Amino acid sequence: MRTILVVEDNAELRELYALVLRKAGYQTLTASDGVEASYALEKNYVDMTVTDIMMPNMDGYEFVQNIRSFNKEMPILMITAKDDFKSKSNGFHSGADDYMVKPIDVNEMLLRVDALFRRAKIAQDRKLVIGSTELDYDALAIRRNGMEVTIPKKEFYLLYKLVSSPNKIFTRRQIMDEIWGMDNESDSQTVDVHINRLRKRFADDPDFRIETVRGLGYKAVLQLSGKAES
Repeated sequence: MRTILVVEDNAELRELYALVLRKAGYQTLTASDGVEASYALEKNYVDMTVTDIMMPNMDGYEFVQNIRSFNKEMPILMITAKDDFKSKSNGFHSGADDYMVKPIDVNEMLLRVDALFRRAKIAQDRKLVIGSTELDYDALAIRRNGMEVTIPKKEFYLLYKLVSSPNKIFTRRQIMDEIWGMDNESDSQTVDVHINRLRKRFADDPDFRIETVRGLGYKAVLQLSGKAES
């Protein structure tokens, strides 16, 4: 089940948006401002954020910019009373993917949420298939040739992140911030340890391999007929 973080300082609207999203089959987290929302992101895996702009402590612009500093891919929908062009421009330039002006039709909100997930190319069942290897995100399971392999959650998230963007280089800092959280006190060697474990577990997998890019980080390379995919 996908998780959507709803950030809105108006309690009635916050609960309305969350209720509508839950009825549509999403799991929700809620926060009243950017500071509380940032804390929620540190503690939970979130697939999408729906956020207001005008909020105390940390407004929506700053909050979205903070998200984009460590997560470039999460879909973000802004819902706000600010309907002028400058506000919309600021919203998109801060990193939002879509923008709605209050008062909104919650059914339109659902359509936009669905469209953002499609645009982000997140599969409906969140399964990645690479040759004979399948990664099932919701079950945290890996299936190879009819056999199911279960690995620790952090290792799964790391593997899923790498193979879902083949040949893309991820720095240790990017991986730490997204999977362990920005305020996690572990050092980057934690990533190295998990990479080494994954390499040992999947040393004989013919469908992908994890490569070290010296001085930068790691990437997954998919294999086609025994040759690396370029």
